Amino acid sequence: MAKNLWQRDGFLLAEQLRAGAVSAVEVVEHYLDRIEHFNDRLNAVICLNAGAREDAQASARRYRDGTPLSAIDGVPVLIKDNLVVGGMTTTWGSKLYENNRADTDEIPVAKLRQAGAILVGKTNVPEFTVEGFTDNPLFGVTANPWDLTTTPGGSSGGSAAAVAMGLAPLSIGTDGGGSVRRPAAYNNLVGMKTTLGRIPRGGGLPQLLLDMEVIGPLTRSVRDQALLFDILAQSDRRDHRSRPFSAARSLDLLFDPPKPLHIIAVEQFGAAPLDPDIRSSFRQMVELMGTLGHRIQSGELPLSIDAINESWPAIANISLGLLLKRQPKMRDLASAKYVGWADQPYGASHLLAITEIISELRNQAAAVFGSVDIIMTPACAAMPWPTSIDFPPTIDGQPVGPRGSAVYTGWVNATGHPAITVPGQRSPTGMPIGIQFVGDFGQDELLLRLAQQIEHHQSWLADWPTLAYTH
Repeated sequence: MAKNLWQRDGFLLAEQLRAGAVSAVEVVEHYLDRIEHFNDRLNAVICLNAGAREDAQASARRYRDGTPLSAIDGVPVLIKDNLVVGGMTTTWGSKLYENNRADTDEIPVAKLRQAGAILVGKTNVPEFTVEGFTDNPLFGVTANPWDLTTTPGGSSGGSAAAVAMGLAPLSIGTDGGGSVRRPAAYNNLVGMKTTLGRIPRGGGLPQLLLDMEVIGPLTRSVRDQALLFDILAQSDRRDHRSRPFSAARSLDLLFDPPKPLHIIAVEQFGAAPLDPDIRSSFRQMVELMGTLGHRIQSGELPLSIDAINESWPAIANISLGLLLKRQPKMRDLASAKYVGWADQPYGASHLLAITEIISELRNQAAAVFGSVDIIMTPACAAMPWPTSIDFPPTIDGQPVGPRGSAVYTGWVNATGHPAITVPGQRSPTGMPIGIQFVGDFGQDELLLRLAQQIEHHQSWLADWPTLAYTH
């Protein structure tokens, strides 16, 4: 068995599966071995699919017969533990769902299974996936493989840590306020928040962030993002939001660099503090964008986001209140913190006001992207913080609250627009830093092409955490 399969991205593994250079059984065994060896230190993978080996054998037979199901047949994928996988528990990081087991997959998981991907296991999340770190009462803390004392971010922290460590080449998570993009930034990965409705959803857990939570892949390479996107972004009548979109074919043009783009570079949001190492990395990426021929305009964010930022905490609280109403046992089984949030006395008028704020922000975004191609920002305001605390109390010496590190991402979810985070210049201590690019509604493929252009000129693919080599 090849010892370095874990260093190959999913795209290359798929090519080698098609060529017969490796078998799906060999690939899956390789990753199961790495999970067994490393996961105790990370706590990224919280359960394995008992049928993974059998699924790999079936994939190997299809390749022998010349009938693979898709371009990712036989490629291992990890699934965030707020996405329902038939035959496995989906705990949402809460004792409320500790024994929650479904017989069927929700839509994006079903699309992966139908494509022949090997669903290896589930990855850790914060309880109810409404936090920017990864810890819960069932499975405990997930660590960042680049520095085990720090968080990988959240809420897709388990997925990010696993892919960064080479425990799987691919994972899918969810992004309701930055939950894919920020963990990607903290783990030297590419993370995408797809356009609202572009990847159909249905058949899963309640969505606590209204319609703002979308499926997003976590990968090391941009071509792996495109590989997953093309499988998942297929219209489905079970989700009416997906119907206006044509089937994704992002790989067809992925390696064609985009024409020179008009990019607004927003380094800082008002007086919100930014870590100096992230500032330096952002400025280096701005220089690269200019070198690549794009027209850079530095300035303020051309959208008014104060209202959505003020409303953000109430959105999850209102939804948790509905969950508590529907499942009264939540009061005894969920963590007291989230029960307290659910008990906040919000009324229907408050929710209506929030929906009006979101609608107005979406109108603003539509107008802005009439004359702008890309808005570029840091992905995070703070570097990864210790796993012992929920959020960094200060950034660049200034005190901040629970969302101080997350100021750059939530507004994008509210607009419904797509965004992608790619690795930028790492910090002087070697920690990953991510840069975010936001596009017009439906322009996911353009973001992928831009990210591929960046990867070609400033690749991060050879950079792994030191721990990943210690097998």
